[in-house]
Amino acid sequence: MAEADLDVLIRSIAKKSNKTLLDAAKKRRGKYLALAAKTKNKPTRDRYRLAAKNTVIFATAAARRIQISADNAADSYMRSMKQANEQPAPTKKTAKKLD
Repeated sequence: MAEADLDVLIRSIAKKSNKTLLDAAKKRRGKYLALAAKTKNKPTRDRYRLAAKNTVIFATAAARRIQISADNAADSYMRSMKQANEQPAPTKKTAKKLD
C-alpha cells in the first residue's frame, strides 16, 4: 500500500503548489488593479487591467499544466509499481544469470 500513499502524496504536492500559484496570481492581479485605479489616463488604465486579466489567465493555465503533469507522474508510478508487483520473483538460476 506504500505505492498508493506515494500516489496521493504526488497529487497533494501538486494541489498545494497550484493553490500557492493561484494565490500569488490573485495578489498580483490586485496590485495591477490598484495601479489601474490610481492612473488618470485611459490607455494606462486599460493596460494595467489587461495585465491583471492576463496574470490570472496565465496562472490558471500554468496550474492546469502542473496538475496534469502530477497526474501523469502519479499514474505512471502506479502502473510501474503494479507491473513490478506482477512480475515473478527471480529464482536462483535467473539471479546467477543476471550477475
